[in-house]
Amino acid sequence: MMRVDFYILPGDSDRERALFACRLAEKAYQQGHRLFLRVADAAEASRLDELLWTFRQGSFLPHARMEAADGEPILIGTEAGEQTPRDVLVNLAQNLPAHWSEHERVAEVVNQSPEVLQGSRARFRAYREHGSEPHTHRMDQRGA
Repeated sequence: MMRVDFYILPGDSDRERALFACRLAEKAYQQGHRLFLRVADAAEASRLDELLWTFRQGSFLPHARMEAADGEPILIGTEAGEQTPRDVLVNLAQNLPAHWSEHERVAEVVNQSPEVLQGSRARFRAYREHGSEPHTHRMDQRGA
């Protein structure tokens, strides 16, 4: 059965949210997973693409933007299609991803921004309505 995890961050910074997504991607990649990092738009995709190269010295995560993908284990884009098989979807956008149920795991990264909180509550309800029981992790108690 697929798993949905909500990672609740203590602050309201978009950068903190993106950094957490990078650490989550690194951990999943090290465990052999293929990921799709879903963002809201092209500007956010560019920022995350750059951050994956610089978020931690010595870290290397083979990744690409969706439109330039060539077999990389980590993809960044605005929507995963059926042709993008990934076992982990990390959602940084504010709506429910299409094809979310085709992934083994969905990770929602949530900060304390009112807009992000509101969207995450709606997605939490939607996952439940579709038969998944989301797990919540409060990250003020520990890191990724």
